[in-house]
Amino acid sequence: MAGLAAVWSFVLIVGLLTVTPGLDTALVVRTAAVGAARQAWGVVAGIQSGTLAWGAFASAGVAALLAASTAAFTILRWAGAAYLIGMGVRLLWAARRHGSPHGQEDEPLPGSWTGGFWAGWRRGVLSNLLNPKMAAFYAALLPQVIPAGASPLLFGVLLACVHVSLGIVWSTILVLAARRLRLVIRRPAARRVLDRVTGAVITGFGVRLLVSR
Repeated sequence: MAGLAAVWSFVLIVGLLTVTPGLDTALVVRTAAVGAARQAWGVVAGIQSGTLAWGAFASAGVAALLAASTAAFTILRWAGAAYLIGMGVRLLWAARRHGSPHGQEDEPLPGSWTGGFWAGWRRGVLSNLLNPKMAAFYAALLPQVIPAGASPLLFGVLLACVHVSLGIVWSTILVLAARRLRLVIRRPAARRVLDRVTGAVITGFGVRLLVSR
């Protein structure tokens, strides 16, 4: 019973976290709306691969060690901030080019925004694994919900799988909704707005990560 109560507590917490708009939502919606469907599913798979990895790291105590190490946490924070800011700036630049008289509306986006499933997977997994707040989140939450007597590694991975399942369900809804609006969003003006909003959100997360302590 204690284990079941812990699982339901965890489901409530990560369920609310999953549906809260944020970096993952921006990545999934933007990729599904403009990129190929396989690339969008790659982003979803990458994000959830990172979530599962953090759950395993936290269960093994690695996330707690990382969160306790100022130097390691700072390095990861800087790397994550640099990655997100670079991604966001590329989107903002693409929106600016599409809005200029010399820009081509159908020209491909630069860098990591092109490619298929594995390009999307890399983008999703890197955005997740380079986020030190995921380490802090799991290191703080898992010890509170893993019942006494249970194997920390096995139960922690089980809870991470629950988180991944919720994430896949919500991401599927986002992908399907974005794909249905694809014809509207791919219009030049709509695409520029989407790129600016997504680029601003991703850049904002990167700056916030950079200045946070």
